[in-house]
Amino acid sequence: MNEASKRLRLGVVGVGHLGKHHVRLLKELDCDLVAVADPSQACRDFVQQTHGLPAFADHRELLGKVDAVSVVVPTRLHREVASCFLEHGVDVLVEKPIARTVADGQALVDLAERHGRILQVGHVERFNPALRGIAAIGSTARYIESQRLAPFTFRSTDIGVVLDLMIHDLDLVLALVKSPIVSVEAFGGAVFTPAEDMASAIIKFENGAVAHLTANRVALKPLRRMRVFSREGYASLDFQTAQGMVVTKAPGWDFQQLDLDRIDRAQVGDLWKFVFDGLLKVQNLKLDTGNPLQEELVDFLRCVRERARPLVSGCDGVAAVQAAEQVLAAIARNRWQ
Repeated sequence: MNEASKRLRLGVVGVGHLGKHHVRLLKELDCDLVAVADPSQACRDFVQQTHGLPAFADHRELLGKVDAVSVVVPTRLHREVASCFLEHGVDVLVEKPIARTVADGQALVDLAERHGRILQVGHVERFNPALRGIAAIGSTARYIESQRLAPFTFRSTDIGVVLDLMIHDLDLVLALVKSPIVSVEAFGGAVFTPAEDMASAIIKFENGAVAHLTANRVALKPLRRMRVFSREGYASLDFQTAQGMVVTKAPGWDFQQLDLDRIDRAQVGDLWKFVFDGLLKVQNLKLDTGNPLQEELVDFLRCVRERARPLVSGCDGVAAVQAAEQVLAAIARNRWQ
């Protein structure tokens, strides 16, 4: 059996809230989920009773038993745990953010390169089908507005809201804009935890694009919304209600050639028909199709088999943390008294 076709042995390190979903989905995919590791006896008992898998308290017990692992531990442990597996020739999918600091993230990238290992970062929003629908708009984006709000969950309290929630949108914006950051202005503060629980940032890029991102993990209701504007049109995505829309100019659009005098602009119905039937193309997006986490895991397995570059590489993960550090530095300059 050649390397690309052999049955992969997978492990999951950290089987708390998110890790349990990794376990459930990997059980359904084309691989052998052979064991998990977690220091919590309750988490180990759950996996053993629910899935019949061996469960160890120490992640090092998985060495020699697995070809690849999902690392779903608290962010402060990402470098330590992922390094252990990379050094021993195991491919790694590490949940976002790749690490707490750029230095720690880059250390993982360097380690993966040195040992010839796959390193993928769990920025699951990249696998959301809605993003494929806005690819054309996103590649020429000039203004991006994003809101990501969530009720307080008592999870991920080892990091603030920038590395916890805003990191998703920082990664998405970097993937869409593909231009260096030239300035960051941000404001935020702590509400329930020692770290910042809400943050707002305005990020300007070398190519002229601007992104305005808001994140809040002490909101009363969840909200995940993004709008992308470019000269080609605009896209509006509401992940919470699973609704989306892309509006683009119809072929042959030429505003200078429009005969506006023939339109009775007092008749809203006529104006709407004129604009949206003839001048603009409206595409409704289905946001509730597919399973982004499952697609992420499928991509990881493919990359391990084919030794291919992941959609979200270790370098991408470091770039997102680097942007997050710029946001955090700006927040520090405007710290609450």
